[in-house]
Amino acid sequence: MAAKTQDFTTMMKDMMGAFPVDTAAMDDAFKTTATLNEKLSGVALEAAEKSTEISSKWTKDTLTRLSEMSKAKTEPADYAKAMTDFASAQAEMTAEHMAAFAEVAKKVQMDTVELMMAAGKDFSEDASAVMKKATTDMTANAKKATAAAK
Repeated sequence: MAAKTQDFTTMMKDMMGAFPVDTAAMDDAFKTTATLNEKLSGVALEAAEKSTEISSKWTKDTLTRLSEMSKAKTEPADYAKAMTDFASAQAEMTAEHMAAFAEVAKKVQMDTVELMMAAGKDFSEDASAVMKKATTDMTANAKKATAAAK
């Protein structure tokens, strides 16, 4: 008597059919993630643009002051005064530009926290919807299996 081979293909199809996967939930999660990444990239690019503008302005201001300092003077004491004026102006510019960089960093931090809080809410809503649907599907499948077993 030949032993009957079990049909694993059918068994796997039945098992996978009992646990359906909702791809719409995965699509929503992907869209939420893509939107978050787009917004975070926007924050980073805006910060990079502003930082570049600050650096450029700082460089131009420094070169302008260096140009003034490098002009020929009639008295030796004028060179010392030009150097002192340059150093004083440079210290003042440094404080101003560092404050501008700090403002950029502060805005990036605030925007990022705001985006992460909103994304957390979106992810939480997506996860709740997925879990609710999975629970409903599993309950329905369990009822079917129970009814079929009777």
